[in-house]
Amino acid sequence: MNRHCRAESRLGSIATGLVSAAVLALAGCSPPTPPLQADRLWVGEHIITFDDAHADATAVAIAGERIVWVGRREDWRGAARETVELGERALLPGFIDAHGHLSFSARTANLANVASPPVGAVGDIASLQAILRSYIGERGIAPGEWVVGIGYDDSLIEEQRHPDRDDLDAVSDAHPIALIHVSGHLATANSLALEQAGISKDTPDPPGGVIRRRADGEPNGVLEETATEGVRSSVMGGGDLSAADLHAAFDIYASHGITTVQDGAASVAELERFAEVADASGLALDVEVYVIAMDPDFQLPQGWTVGESRKRVKLSGIKLFLDGSPQGKTAYLSEPYHVPPAGMDADYRGYPAVPQAFVDAKVARFATANVPMLVHCNGDAAAEMLLDALDKAGEGAPLGDHRTVMIHAQTVREDQIDRMAPLGVVPSYFSAHTFYWGDWHRDSVLGPERARRISPTRSTLARNMPFTVHNDAPVVPPDMIRLVWATANRLTRSGQVLGEAQRLDTLEALRAVTANAAYQSFEECCKGTLTPGKQADLVVLSRDPLSMPAADLLDLDVVETVSRGATVFIASN
Repeated sequence: MNRHCRAESRLGSIATGLVSAAVLALAGCSPPTPPLQADRLWVGEHIITFDDAHADATAVAIAGERIVWVGRREDWRGAARETVELGERALLPGFIDAHGHLSFSARTANLANVASPPVGAVGDIASLQAILRSYIGERGIAPGEWVVGIGYDDSLIEEQRHPDRDDLDAVSDAHPIALIHVSGHLATANSLALEQAGISKDTPDPPGGVIRRRADGEPNGVLEETATEGVRSSVMGGGDLSAADLHAAFDIYASHGITTVQDGAASVAELERFAEVADASGLALDVEVYVIAMDPDFQLPQGWTVGESRKRVKLSGIKLFLDGSPQGKTAYLSEPYHVPPAGMDADYRGYPAVPQAFVDAKVARFATANVPMLVHCNGDAAAEMLLDALDKAGEGAPLGDHRTVMIHAQTVREDQIDRMAPLGVVPSYFSAHTFYWGDWHRDSVLGPERARRISPTRSTLARNMPFTVHNDAPVVPPDMIRLVWATANRLTRSGQVLGEAQRLDTLEALRAVTANAAYQSFEECCKGTLTPGKQADLVVLSRDPLSMPAADLLDLDVVETVSRGATVFIASN
């Protein structure tokens, strides 16, 4: 069994029983096969298994944490404690979060929501300021205490700019205020927050980051990439991740049909915290953890084995960042931005987070050791850095089954997709961008031609390559139905189709968040399809997604989520 796919099962004892029965049969006294005993049997005409051997299934039985039988209802010969008639509802494998940030989602749940619709209510700078003032008043935040918001989006604010230090000083000059950009790659701060973070006119831009400035050299409050670290450490560096916040985040994920959650950029301390909470109170969902390995002296956490799962917490691999955000215009592109950020020249292409030599060394170290990597590459120039590094790593000897995941891969070109398959790269596309920022990409970030090809899912499918799609929560909510809708329809906020040639059908989009997502994380042996022996991870939808137009997918609701045989979410009537 692949060391990254260690399913906890009782199949060994079942196999022993089958061997004993075979011995008895050879002796001429074969006992009757006992009927299957199931906890629940789901029956219906809309069961989507993603298993070709059971494509026509109309019944699924589970016992304990496992699926024990899949087939036609009329062929069931077992006994079930409960039979669930699906009717018009559909049964699918539980959705798998192919990329997101569990700890970040849990930590930010109680911050001020300064996002624009449909996530928040900010329409302009004035409404953002009003929300912050209300947040301070309602929470009774005393002068001197930090005020932190998340989700502001300059592309959707009426003024089409970032709120700056003056805008936030107008809210309060007695509170340090910091807002995290919707991408997570930028931040903006008021004067007191900049002072407490040690950022002044004399502070140089850090490697891989930019402090945006006024004409006189003073910081204007907007910080890019690594320049945000001073503010981040002030507002999020201390204090434990609370068990209550973590469980609340699980509830949100489960309500969207997710049975496996990813933390795609965790610290070692957060990995250990997940394990502590699992020991103390258990976890409702499985957690895949990739620890950040950007420190030149990084070592894998002691006491953990890559691929090992402890009470539902699995150390899955490491995370690298090669560039920034396309909607924030810090992603590293091979051609200039359609409209450069204010103050930048027409040939501005963003910038890499680290030098090529750093990427080469990290990729060679982990790929040759078969340590799975999530590598953040939004721009095609950053994607080229990763592909070149993998080429170099494989010069000495063929790489093993490393399944390096190129996270986001928003602007990869056709020639780069051609390179991915032989290099063993699995692209994971942030296809929710087509809705949330599609208009912005077309009109400002990339221009019409390049924007039509963001998240090129159809091009990848045409090459018979595995790929996944994701939400990158909390950048956008972990809404899997909207993600599948966006991947299939590619409609922008304004209702325009962005890249019709890259659309998928509904079944293909669903496969990207089930079977393909299990493969991405080396768990195809135990997740991703409705197959006997796999984990009883299931989601029940209000209707059959394959029997409705893709345009109507947003009408679907998650009715029930079952993780390892236990119901972890059920919709209220």
